[in-house]
This record gives sequence, C-alpha cells and structure tokens, in this order.
Amino acid sequence: MLRDRLGIETVLDGCSPQGQCGCCTVLVDDAPRVACVTPARRVAGRHVTTAAGLSAAEQQRWSDAFVACGATQCGFCTPGIVCRFVGHERRGADLSDRAMVDKALAAHLCRCTGWQTIREAAAHASAPPSADATERDPDAAARRASIETGGPQRSVPASVLGGFDFGADGAPPGTLTAIIGPTGDWHTAENLTEARRQAGKVQGRRTTLEPTPPISIPEPPPGTQWDIQLATCWTEPAYLETDAAWCAPGGEPSDPLANGGAFGGKTESPVREEARQLAHDLGHPIRVLWSREDTVRRGPKRPPLAAGLSTNGTGIIRVARTPGAAEVLRSVLPNADIVEVDVPGPLTSIALRAAIWAEAQMLAAALDQLRTGTPFGTFGGTATVELTSSEGATARATVSPDGIDVHIDAGDPLDAVTLRSYVIGASHMAWSWVTSETLAVDAEGDIHDLTIRSFGIARSADTPNINVTIQPSQQPPVPAGEAVFAAVAAATWLSRGAPAQLPTGR
Repeated sequence: MLRDRLGIETVLDGCSPQGQCGCCTVLVDDAPRVACVTPARRVAGRHVTTAAGLSAAEQQRWSDAFVACGATQCGFCTPGIVCRFVGHERRGADLSDRAMVDKALAAHLCRCTGWQTIREAAAHASAPPSADATERDPDAAARRASIETGGPQRSVPASVLGGFDFGADGAPPGTLTAIIGPTGDWHTAENLTEARRQAGKVQGRRTTLEPTPPISIPEPPPGTQWDIQLATCWTEPAYLETDAAWCAPGGEPSDPLANGGAFGGKTESPVREEARQLAHDLGHPIRVLWSREDTVRRGPKRPPLAAGLSTNGTGIIRVARTPGAAEVLRSVLPNADIVEVDVPGPLTSIALRAAIWAEAQMLAAALDQLRTGTPFGTFGGTATVELTSSEGATARATVSPDGIDVHIDAGDPLDAVTLRSYVIGASHMAWSWVTSETLAVDAEGDIHDLTIRSFGIARSADTPNINVTIQPSQQPPVPAGEAVFAAVAAATWLSRGAPAQLPTGR
C-alpha cells in the first residue's frame, strides 16, 4: 500500500512479506509496526506516520545524531530504525540505556554499521553533545565513504530518513513491476502484489536442516596429523537492499548499488540488464525486483573451503571452484597445495568482502602463532592479529572477553567519524561471520534458509564493544574494510582456540 499505491519510497523493503528486517517500520498511533505484515484494514481510521511524516524537530534531531555518530552508511535501514526510536521516545523510553536500545533493535537488521554507532546515535539524540555534524567536512566524509564502498556514498541527514533513491526508486508513474517466477519466467503487473500473485510466490522459510561445511577437510599423510584444520560453511552476504533496477525503453537502468556497496555482492548482478531487456521487449518502463528469496538463491556467496596444514605451511586446501580463489590462496599460503572442487550450490565470488583472502589470513595467523611455540588457547581467550591489505591498509585487531580493539592505518582518515564507522561495521561483520553465520544448503545445492533471521547475523545485543584507534597519516587514503575484516576474523577465530569448523559459536 505505502510504496506501490501511495508512492512513499522512504518506507523501504528488504524482506517483504517476512516482516524480519525492520526497514519498513512505521508508527501506527505512535506504536512501531512493520508495514509489510500489517494489513491496511487493521489501520483503518488510525494515524500512520512514516519517517517523512515525523515532526521537523524530530527529523532534524535524529538525522543530525545519526550523521554525527557515523550511524548511517547506505541508509537503507535507518528510516525504519528512526521511526522505532521515535515511537519509543514518544512513550517515554530511555534511549541512553543500552538494554532498551538493544531490545528495540532486535526487530531490525543493519548490515553496514555493526550496531554500535546506532546505539551511540540513540544516546546522542537523547542528550546531544555540544558538537554537531555541521562541524565536519561532508565532502571529506563522502570521499572516505566512497573509498570504503568502491562507489558513491554520502552519509548526510537526507540519507538517514530515506531521502536518497535506491535501485527500485525514482521510476516514472505507470512503471510496471517485474518479478521472476519459480520456473525462471518473468511476471509483470501494475504493482508488486499483483506480480507476486501471478508468479505464485511462496514465502521463504527457515529450515531445520543443520548447516554443515560442504567440503570435507583433506586427509593428512599416513601416520601424521594436521596442526591446523579449518572448514567453512555456506554464508549469506545479506545486504539489505535486494537486487533491483528500473529502466525505460532505450534508457539506462537505475544503479542497483545506489547509495550502498553491498560488500561486493552486486558486482555482477544481472538485474540491470534484466530491466533493460524487459523494457525493450515490452516497450514500457519496467522495475525489476528481486525478493529476499531471489537474492538468497541467485546472489553470490563466499566460496567455502576446507584446509589441513602443517606448521611449516605445507598441506592441502580444498576450495569451491571460483575464478581467482586459488590465486588468492597461493599468494598468502604458497607452500600449500590448492585443490579446486566442484560443489553443488549457489554462485560463488571472491568479490565479496575479503572473500578467501580473509580465510587465507586466518590460516596464516594460526601458522604464525604455532611457529612462535604458542599453542592455541581455549574458547574465550585473547588473540591479536596484525596484517596489511593489498591496498596498503594495516589493521591490528585484539579480540578478548572485554571486546574488540582495532588499530587502523588507512592513510589520510579524511573524516575520522566515517572511517571509525566503517571499521566498526567491518569488525562486526567479521566477528558475526566467524561466530554465528551459516546458510543451510543441501547435498543437491538447494538453499533452505531463505529468511533474514535464518542467516545467523549477530544482533546488537550479541555484539561486543568495539574500540577503534585511527592512526594519523598524510599518506593517500586507502580502504580499511578488507584489512579490518580479515584481522578481526583471524583474531576472533584464534581467541576461540582455532576450532576446525566455522562458525565457532559465541
């Protein structure tokens, strides 16, 4: 109703009709509600408020708080989160209380920020400090954000409240909606509801199938055993804005990346060409929308691997056959034999954040520790890993029972708030990946986990405090994300005793 019929594009859709991502949260008589699972008949005669309908003072205060704290990156989740915070605030909630904020955020998913800066923004909005976002250079902040995402991104007040167009937004009136059916055929209609009805869309569910590594750890030479073993499961990138683009006949499709980078997940997305071709074939503007289930089934995943290594670096690493994966492994672990294997399952890509390079660095860090004569500790210990990415960023991460500490040298910070935000986001993503993320894929390669909540992404309440130290530098700025992700992933794994399988559990 809100998007299709009323054209309110600040109400965003990351999972409908699952009701699990929180991006479409609105206020119904000041109470937060997820719009995609709230029938219009239930709000008849009631007051519905979107982020665009908040008071001018609320919009200003909350958008300034999010920008000041670096609590928005792509901005896809933030209008819904702001609506929920305002709803709680109007009812007298103390948003400086972490437990209260964690409880509110349990209804949401943010994949970019790692939650911490959002909690800080909630406290900031409740009791704003003297400094504000206007004291920063927005162009420098945008430059740092673009360096981190590999594309244009601006974290400004408009992005907090849904003021930027995403891939599905900005199409002319009368644009038809196209979705792909279960057999791969396209269904077009005047709105999403009708297109889904035609396609017979079945909502994805969470499965009881136990996720397991799809590749077994190689057998060691007779009479020996590996000093290090690691097998990874399938995981889902889980970028919030599903693949979407619109195109008019003879025109250029909208950018599915919009204000976000999708962590490399949309690098080879076919959605733009699908929109272009359908617009040409039908002679009419077309909006192509992938559902959450489509994105999970059709989008790329980190290549799973299984490794057995000896302390001298020799051993065997099996990796799902993926362009470039073997070369990355050899660049970090030159003494290991790399064996590419065909694995039934979804598309794989090393374009995803630090894919395969992080896994290689984890194994290399474990080798370094063993070579010093230091055995692996027990679950819940402390580990420190320092490494440098191919772009030149150096990250040192310490993971301990007290939290995560990251020291980053990424050249000129340009804007410390923005760089800190991306470091926290990459740290959370790495910690979550190592400790809890999985995707159930059966032996035939069919994906069974199709809902937001089934991917195992760490919630705000589950996430340790992340402390960031930024090294001052006048060197050219370079992206920090891959170095931070790999360092935190390696330190997290080692702090849990370097178990043979991911995820490790928390």
